[in-house]
Amino acid sequence: MEQRKEKIVLSWSGGKDSVMALYELLKVGSHEIVALLTTVTETVDRISMHGVRRSLLQRQAEALGFPLHIVSIPPRANNAIYEARMEEMLVNYQRRGIRQVAFGDIFLKDIRAYREGNLARVGLRAVFPLWKRETHQLARTFIKLGFRAIVTCIDPRALDPSFVGRLIDGEFLRELPSTVDPCGENGEFHSFVFDGPIFRQPVTFSLGEKVERDAFWFCDLLPVDEKAAP
Repeated sequence: MEQRKEKIVLSWSGGKDSVMALYELLKVGSHEIVALLTTVTETVDRISMHGVRRSLLQRQAEALGFPLHIVSIPPRANNAIYEARMEEMLVNYQRRGIRQVAFGDIFLKDIRAYREGNLARVGLRAVFPLWKRETHQLARTFIKLGFRAIVTCIDPRALDPSFVGRLIDGEFLRELPSTVDPCGENGEFHSFVFDGPIFRQPVTFSLGEKVERDAFWFCDLLPVDEKAAP
């Protein structure tokens, strides 16, 4: 008799760590992935912090074959607003019999404790498929597996703006300063994954403008059938 799989939601940014967490969950095969859960900033309609358009996010979820659930938050939302809106969604999951939420975090203990505390308030448990993986090896594995990602946002305090809009490949890793984590775990950069072994088809886009906004540098990604917009 086949063992019943535990239902789980995956916290989703569209970037490489989220994708690797999904890959690990699928490889182990002990969970039923109910949805990819993403926060999108209202007014600009983009993935919070990563700056990727909602339309590309939706196409990414379709290419992966999983439902996408979105929590909308206002620009520059504080923790209280973020937590209140997220809790509403989490309570809904709990009522549906879902008990676990997975995250792509790797080694930041304070972030892990924060997530575990928020979930515990509504009777859910956090799962970390990538926890304590060595990040140099993890980044190389991501590339070796055939995943393709582009850098959409960087913190110029940690990394030169010339890195935004670049593909994450062997050359990218070799040119990263030694002070930058190769998975960007400290927030040095964020990415969008558009192809790989678990994708049904690539997510196509063209490069838009590179802009400095709110002390970060962003590279806009334009779906092939959309025009540039603010």
